[in-house]
Amino acid sequence: MALLHRAELRPSKLELLAGWLPGRQWFAGEAGAPVSRVAAYRFDDPAGEVGIETLLVRAGDGPVLQVPLTYRGAPLAGADEHLVGVVEHSVLGRRWAYDACGDPVYPPLLAAAVLADAGQAEEYFEVDGKREVRPASMTLVGSRTGRPVPTGPASVGSVSAGSAAAGSGDGGVTVVRVGDVELAVVRRPVPAEVPDSGGLTGTWPGQDEPVLLAYAR
Repeated sequence: MALLHRAELRPSKLELLAGWLPGRQWFAGEAGAPVSRVAAYRFDDPAGEVGIETLLVRAGDGPVLQVPLTYRGAPLAGADEHLVGVVEHSVLGRRWAYDACGDPVYPPLLAAAVLADAGQAEEYFEVDGKREVRPASMTLVGSRTGRPVPTGPASVGSVSAGSAAAGSGDGGVTVVRVGDVELAVVRRPVPAEVPDSGGLTGTWPGQDEPVLLAYAR
């Protein structure tokens, strides 16, 4: 489960992405345009230290972009090239936001979602000592490949701008690896067939046809 806080962020996540996204080679949309949130899902860090959230956003009237993020309470050593920015969280203090594809905590959790349909974390607030669950903004469906889910070591951040998968157009992918599994994160997700090797799809209000979010290669 993912504990959320009713907090103010400066800058906001979307303001942070508005400055960061146009510099990505997989970016599509209006550079300088406001970034809007389409949907989101979270994974749960087993150690409880890192926030892991994937945002689906648009820049202006551009296509949907998938941006996995991790939030840390201190800089991640050796990951400067993956830093999205620093935000001030009114409850947690300063937080370093990274492209999750460059954070080793992310690949094992993505592998579990892709290969074993591990799903997304349930989100909740603490209200007067009780849990108040926030409804999910989208639905995730992973594959049940029967393949053991690797736990590490993880390597991260190899970018390919080519076609994501058969039928998915020029979505661009970022490749992460964990153990002997190579996973492709689709940056501009669209409806596509799920490979036999396993995949993760998502739907949200207004997007009834599943889009391919990630897959095993």
